[in-house]
Amino acid sequence: MNRSYITTTLPYVNAKPHIGFALEIVQADVLARVFRLKGSEVIFNTGTDEHGQKIYERAVAEGKDPQTYVDEYAAKFDALKSALNLSYTHFIRTSDPAHKKAAQEFWTRCETQGDIYKSRYQVKYCVGCELEKTESELVDGHCSVHPNMILELRDEENYFFRWSKYQEKLLALYKQRPDFVVPEHRLKEIRTFVEGGLNDFSISRLKEKMPWGVSVPGDEDHVMYVWFDALVNYISTLGWPDESGEFAFWPGVQVAGKDNLRQQSAMWQAMLMSAGVEPSKQIFIHGFITSDGQKMSKSLGNVVDPFELATEYGTDALRYYLLREIPSSEDGDFSRARMEERYAELANQLGNLVSRVAAMAVKYFDGNLDEVKMDWMPLYQKLGAAIEQYDFKSYLDQVFEVVAQANDLVDKKSPFKLVKEDEAAAKAVLSQLSVMIRFVGQALAPFLPQTSEEILRRYGKVVLVGESLFPRRDSSST
Repeated sequence: MNRSYITTTLPYVNAKPHIGFALEIVQADVLARVFRLKGSEVIFNTGTDEHGQKIYERAVAEGKDPQTYVDEYAAKFDALKSALNLSYTHFIRTSDPAHKKAAQEFWTRCETQGDIYKSRYQVKYCVGCELEKTESELVDGHCSVHPNMILELRDEENYFFRWSKYQEKLLALYKQRPDFVVPEHRLKEIRTFVEGGLNDFSISRLKEKMPWGVSVPGDEDHVMYVWFDALVNYISTLGWPDESGEFAFWPGVQVAGKDNLRQQSAMWQAMLMSAGVEPSKQIFIHGFITSDGQKMSKSLGNVVDPFELATEYGTDALRYYLLREIPSSEDGDFSRARMEERYAELANQLGNLVSRVAAMAVKYFDGNLDEVKMDWMPLYQKLGAAIEQYDFKSYLDQVFEVVAQANDLVDKKSPFKLVKEDEAAAKAVLSQLSVMIRFVGQALAPFLPQTSEEILRRYGKVVLVGESLFPRRDSSST
């Protein structure tokens, strides 16, 4: 049995799930479903990152015990499974006892290699990123990702990871595996960063200042820095350090946002090398989603809630928007107006086609059509290539070109008229259309699973009619 492992990053539980993470986890879900269709046994991992200063401060502000706080938010993220029809198999929480033990073992192995040491820590720190910032990374003295947050000046004794030791090994990894990070310009970006030199980074905090974290082995005065702890989830979820079970699925494909490029493709890879664990298989980096052209923020009130959209438009319509409207590896935008347009596409192009053809097949031939042979192999190869490039939009563009061709065939041949003149010819047209629709249903399985299942149910050996796949929306509801 072939094995495949796919994982998202772990969202920080200092806020409710937003559409940016919905994009990431839906992309990963498509990959997991594709792997299964190819016959692989799949582990699909996601979860929640639950330690660090932002979490601790938010819990204190709400007057809650940190564990109680993260329990509430972890449940909100796990609820995405139903709202977005996700097929993940593992949901790891960094507050899980097994994860904490794995993180401590990982620390110990890195320390044994001489890659962890204690030193004075003087740096400008962005709590929003949970990362140190060099002067070259700042814009007008502020973090470019969190420009409204004031950088903290930190001066304390912490443990450090000897990142500088792994500069050449990382560069060798990128050279040996030119598709290690995709798209290509992201690999170039991280390679350029690493070529510029690596500074050892802090991997602990004083427990008296920030008590919410995994204790450092052998030093109860320190807790692990959130990134060091959280990154270990990718293997702790597989049972590491026990390598006899699910760890056989490692290495895997990691899906991450562009703000995670450095952490996933350089920090984590160096940590793996230090601990004696094989590097990741591949890292796919996607972009951000803006809201009506503006960066999403609570202050602007433009944060998009995926739960609300799934309830209003339906799960598959939301998945369709994320996968076809948002460029796979670049920034994209969400707007209500565009969501309405994309929903109308589904209703008018796909939904209407499925209903019209089925209605004619049942009315004129009791749903009994002929099997028409069509060569889909060239298109399947193109769709496979799109998946390999993580180009979800291109994949859907090509599938919906078949939908457009089928609609053109209906319009040109008019089977409902043709049947009165030449019944055999009308049946031949409807038979061809049914095969085209069945192909679309099969091709959509990883992307719009509910829609796919319903299309294939209706277009089996006998064609069946059914309710509209995408009901017309009342314009007054928008």
